[in-house]
Amino acid sequence: DSEDCVSAPREWRPVIARKCTDPLWLLLFFLFWAGLMFVTGYAVMAGAAERLVLGYDSFGNICGRKNIPVKGAPLSGQDMTHKKYVFFLNSCSPEVQSLKVSSVSLCVSSCPQEQLNSLEDLQSFARNNGSCLCVYNLSISSYTLNPKAAELCPTLPVPPSKSFPLFNRCVPQHPECYSKYASVLISMVNDMDVFHRILSGILAGRDTVIGLSVLALAFCFIVVLTFRFIRTLLVHTLIALVVFGLLFVSGVLWWLYYDYRNDPSTELETEKENVKFLLGYATFSTTVTVVLLSLILVLRKRLQFTVQLFQIVGKIISRIPFLLFQPLWTFLILIGFWVFWIAVLLSLGTAGAALATSEGQVEYRAFSGICYMAWYHLVGLIWTSEFILACQQMTIAGAVVTCYFNRNKNSPPHHPVLSSISVLLCYHLGTLVKGSFLITILRIPRIALLYLYNILKQKESACAKCLLKCCFCWIWCQESCLRYFNQHVYTTTAINGTNFCTSAKDAVFILAKSSAELASISCFGDFIIFLGKVFVVCFTVFGGLMAFNYHRELQAWVVPLLLVGFFAYVMSHSFLSVFEVTLDAMFLCFAVDMETNDGSAEKPYFMDQELLMFVNQSNNLTDRQKHRSVRQDSEDGTELQPM
Repeated sequence: DSEDCVSAPREWRPVIARKCTDPLWLLLFFLFWAGLMFVTGYAVMAGAAERLVLGYDSFGNICGRKNIPVKGAPLSGQDMTHKKYVFFLNSCSPEVQSLKVSSVSLCVSSCPQEQLNSLEDLQSFARNNGSCLCVYNLSISSYTLNPKAAELCPTLPVPPSKSFPLFNRCVPQHPECYSKYASVLISMVNDMDVFHRILSGILAGRDTVIGLSVLALAFCFIVVLTFRFIRTLLVHTLIALVVFGLLFVSGVLWWLYYDYRNDPSTELETEKENVKFLLGYATFSTTVTVVLLSLILVLRKRLQFTVQLFQIVGKIISRIPFLLFQPLWTFLILIGFWVFWIAVLLSLGTAGAALATSEGQVEYRAFSGICYMAWYHLVGLIWTSEFILACQQMTIAGAVVTCYFNRNKNSPPHHPVLSSISVLLCYHLGTLVKGSFLITILRIPRIALLYLYNILKQKESACAKCLLKCCFCWIWCQESCLRYFNQHVYTTTAINGTNFCTSAKDAVFILAKSSAELASISCFGDFIIFLGKVFVVCFTVFGGLMAFNYHRELQAWVVPLLLVGFFAYVMSHSFLSVFEVTLDAMFLCFAVDMETNDGSAEKPYFMDQELLMFVNQSNNLTDRQKHRSVRQDSEDGTELQPM
């Protein structure tokens, strides 16, 4: 591997070579996952998974099973076989504002379906349903007689609640109560007041959020079909809709901002926060609109070439229709891995020893070394996620390479996607491990800087904040460039079957040599794909503005709208990434074809004549624009010196 990194560029061999690349990196990845399996096993053995899933009360009893007594806790060790639900005494109390205050929890047989307003209602509910909502050592007959009943029973009124279908918690149905209940459980947010209002808005408008997500999915399918069966009219229509969407969304945001700001009834804190968010949204949307409209105006003369470009890409995808399903499989695999990762993380969080407090309750103290395991687990999340995404890119690139370097265009290869996956699994996993590891190296400092920034946010160190922001942006730019470069490395590996280092050197060589001819075409194609993403986000946000604005009683609706816009962008990026990767892989194959062959009978091109004519026409247009600029400079009296 080291010798390949310093040797001269080799001769290109546009065939899928059967050679295992970067086997040491694959071994390293297996060893790393062996460590993850050790962390998982430790979390399962030392952690209390049943405590997490079944729930437990404040006295060390796990709901739904028999328990072992804890020394110093007289209410522990009870039989909770028929008490399967966790009930919090003050789940809707305004006093629960600090994470240091923990609510007393009990195991109950059923959750209250109706609101209970008095101790008599609690007593009647316990007698009729057999579910005691007060502390275990208080008998049902003493609910109304014991002077300490107000401390040993839940805070009145008790809101109606339902059991959560997976974790058996009694969840209050009122959105405001649920937000406070959830904030205590997750223990992650500093400013709980803001979190309560945001979560309340999401819960109150959950039907609207789900509807907007479905709308974003429908827009994604529309854009995919547009790029698949693209015509000149469709391109003009798409750009016109993007321009209209940008202008209209920006105008509506500014109108809502002035409407909310000048509304005399805007007195609540949530409404004032809406005004601040709207100002930020409107400013950001206006800036994006001006930049994109300027780029569209400059590149308007290349629209016809865009139609030809995506017709060629569509022809490749028509030969490999299963490429359009790759984001779906990748998404399902990522969801499965993330669920596994979160389960292990929560199990690590429950790994601890049960200790009794002076009040007779039970606390769990974490074992030493859990923090280091959690960081190791975090690295596993980043590295494995990037590896899964790299597998998708390699699969698409390998399928495109297989179809491109096929002499008989009328008889495409059988099952190119399955062939690409089999070659990936047998030969190129080490290359993907190495590429994803490089991105992981850049991602970890970003997380560390974000952690430091959150610490310094509470202090008045403006210089340190500015320096951290600059470092954060610099690392983000490096990560974006490396991610784009890795895609070309994977395509080169699919062509030559070489390891990561050799493929990176070859990719730099071919890109540097052909950048003048292909860079503008590829960038403009990526720009049109980006406009497709903007189209999905704009019209999803527009639908959200209309829906949320007519339901102002939701109060904190601006942040849920931001989440909907982010979800729309992620979904559109997932679907349109197929066209993006196919486009980049096709042009790299074209550059390799031009470098390897000369079009003669001995060395004919692999490319279609349509692709060759398109590139030549695009280069002729670029040359005419350069000559026109040269003539204009000459007429202005500028002397041109030869290079």
